Amino acid sequence: MNAVDLIVAKRDGGELSDEQINWFISGVTTGEIPAEQAAALLMAIVWRSLTARELATWTAAMINSGQQLDLSSLERPTVDKHSTGGVGDKVSLVLCPLVAACGAAVPQLSGRGLGHTGGTLDKMEAIASWRAALSDDEFLAQLQDVGAVIAAATADLAPADRVLYALRDVTGTVASIPLIASSIMSKKIAEGTAGLVLDVKFGSGAFLPDPAMGEELARTMVGLGHAHGVDTVALLTDMDQPLGLAAGNALEVAEAVEALAGGGPADLVEVTLALAQEMVALADLDADPAEVLASGQAMDAWQAMVAAQGGDPAAPLPTAKVVDHWTAPADGVINRIDALAVGVAAWRLGAGRARKEDDVSASAGVLLRRVHGDRVSAGEVIAELHTEDPSLLPTAHDALSSALTIANTAPEPRRLIADRVA
Repeated sequence: MNAVDLIVAKRDGGELSDEQINWFISGVTTGEIPAEQAAALLMAIVWRSLTARELATWTAAMINSGQQLDLSSLERPTVDKHSTGGVGDKVSLVLCPLVAACGAAVPQLSGRGLGHTGGTLDKMEAIASWRAALSDDEFLAQLQDVGAVIAAATADLAPADRVLYALRDVTGTVASIPLIASSIMSKKIAEGTAGLVLDVKFGSGAFLPDPAMGEELARTMVGLGHAHGVDTVALLTDMDQPLGLAAGNALEVAEAVEALAGGGPADLVEVTLALAQEMVALADLDADPAEVLASGQAMDAWQAMVAAQGGDPAAPLPTAKVVDHWTAPADGVINRIDALAVGVAAWRLGAGRARKEDDVSASAGVLLRRVHGDRVSAGEVIAELHTEDPSLLPTAHDALSSALTIANTAPEPRRLIADRVA
């Protein structure tokens, strides 16, 4: 076989055989297929897509490109969650210890942020001494003892995805439903969990703003999960406006802890509980996540999870040297705060990265003081802008210049959970 034949076949609308796909994924993983040929085939897939059979084979080959975790020794039922990402999405920080407190083992292998969407590992690393890298033995022991792990995936887990994602990121081939679905699901299936709940977001701050594309991605991923023996459910959730009040690493940790303590923004709690209920059902546990959250057991699990990974749950979180204000331009009622604009502002303040190798600021970000449905007066503070570098403030203000919609009448209530796919 040779890569040119695969590229030409897919470019012209043909189907790749199982043998061709397995050969390609193996060659990408070992480096035998050069980057330019791999990138060309990815672009052909963006243009021509993959059939259901091709996608199933492609995903299986990615799973088989490396290690698959074995969680069968655990006494707890296993269930995980994956979010397609958004602005202020700190749900995992509340959800993992909450579902662990309900009796499950939650093996959350997470990533870092890029662009306007925050990364769970970046948020957790705002906690003093917390570490993302765990050995397999540490990972399993913590799942058994605590029930929750938030950690970085090892290099041996679906290594083909690591190579392909890096290529997609620099070749304009990210926005493809089959490639997105296989990237996410290969890692989650290789993780070894019995159940999986997907939080597929839509709206301006989401990876796929169009709700129809979000639903297509959800159905594709649910189908892949079922095909590989993983009980999978997806919820489509709103990311047209930020989730919660905080966008930024330490700011989001503080908000998550507030939710674990029984407070927190209502939208964050609603989405978290909806996902928790799905996870508890997949794990076949007799527990009410809302009651467990109110009891304080989820906070206990959070503190145990952080401490098990070397962190100090009682340590003060980093705070920014500079706090500026974003104010309302007129009187009225807030009808919308654009999630993408807030995410870009947080990124420009130092909370995000433009390239994977960039550092992020733990203290930077945006903290909303007024939200959808609030009545405001001209000059009233809408948000605080937190940064270590005051020279970054002008570009953050530029990002927010058209983010706010103020009207004379109250908006319709937000519909946070739009649909369920099973």
